[in-house]
Amino acid sequence: MLTPTTPAELCAHLIRFDTSNFGEGESRGETPLAEEIARMLTAAGYAPELYAREPQRASVAVRVPGRNRELPGLLVHGHLDVVPAEPDQWSVPPFEGVIKDGFIYGRGAVDMKDMVAMMLFTLLDWAEQAVVPERDILFLFVADEEDRGAWGASWLVNERPEVFDNIGASIGESGGHAIPLTAVDGSIVNLYPVAVAERGTLHMRLRAKGTSGHGSRPTRDSAVRKLIAATQRIESYEWPMEIGETVREYIEGANRALGHDVDLDSEEGVHLAIDRMGEAGIVARVTIRCSATTTVLRAGYKVNVIPGIAEAEVDVRCLPGTFEATKRTIEELVGPEVEATPIDPGPPTNFSSSSPWFASMKQAIHHHDPEGVVLPYCMGGGTDSKAFARLGMECFGFVPLTPDPDGRTTAGVHGVDERVPVSSVNGGQKLLSDFLVHV
Repeated sequence: MLTPTTPAELCAHLIRFDTSNFGEGESRGETPLAEEIARMLTAAGYAPELYAREPQRASVAVRVPGRNRELPGLLVHGHLDVVPAEPDQWSVPPFEGVIKDGFIYGRGAVDMKDMVAMMLFTLLDWAEQAVVPERDILFLFVADEEDRGAWGASWLVNERPEVFDNIGASIGESGGHAIPLTAVDGSIVNLYPVAVAERGTLHMRLRAKGTSGHGSRPTRDSAVRKLIAATQRIESYEWPMEIGETVREYIEGANRALGHDVDLDSEEGVHLAIDRMGEAGIVARVTIRCSATTTVLRAGYKVNVIPGIAEAEVDVRCLPGTFEATKRTIEELVGPEVEATPIDPGPPTNFSSSSPWFASMKQAIHHHDPEGVVLPYCMGGGTDSKAFARLGMECFGFVPLTPDPDGRTTAGVHGVDERVPVSSVNGGQKLLSDFLVHV
């Protein structure tokens, strides 16, 4: 193949590796892509290391020494796996890396082979230009983010923590991308949300036991009945609104940048403020309260047999500072007849927008977009940052994508026709490189 000459072309190349992650350890495998990245890095003069819990689930790491090695280093991470795609629903094949109409199309274009391409292109460019950053930069191209990280970040943190020696902070998904919004006066404001916090992940497995028997002889001691009652209590529970410091700073900052007065002292005022934020309000809406959604139900094996066991899985997300309280609430809602067990819990992360790391990201954005509005926000979901935070790192979501001059924006993440503007990836790589050199 021809060597990609731009970050966008490199992104398209990476998309052509089908790294679908189906969950529970089932995957197409990241190793072929990891080996391709390692090959390109080796050809550029680096000495990348491959790490794999099992042969088809490899991650790649390379550390670039900085001028001042006494400073704490920075981890830059991007995951190689993607969620599956249903080709019949797409207008283009999801794993061909099609570039058309100013977009790169393909599964992973936004989540997150755009960032992987920007990271890799930065390394290749640094090698060619003999660039030396201010501090050590550890680049990690990691497996298994789209499941639980058991073959990727969590495994590396648990089994190979020496990889992260003297690393003080990390950047990864999600944040740092430009969201163009229309202000009250009609002007366009580019909002750059940078993640400084994540809601906690508290997946719960519910298990009810009852009396099994013939389907024609109903019993009040029914496992299914107990389980359904428990999930109904969870689904109908109204979680209280809680506006944390980061969420408040994000909502107030965005509204003021757009020229709106803001009042977050009432629920009505909060919803009005979020509505005014347009696309930027999507992430705010899911971070004003905890949530619990029943996603998996299992019971029975034959229509005329009453099962003795019924199970459910519930996706619980909790705000920073509420992890234990949320767990207690779920246990109370479930009640004494159903067993509730956490599945690989990941507590919330919460770091400060007053951090020098955040200030450096803001400075890098303003170097490329002096009028851009940079604000901290809390992610509604979770990323590999939860694993890296266990090592004491400050973790941020920073995947810089610059504004497209024709107004194109990312679309289709985890959905159909996932795509990212070509110009945003090319411009984002320059912004990322500038940040990493000077941070």
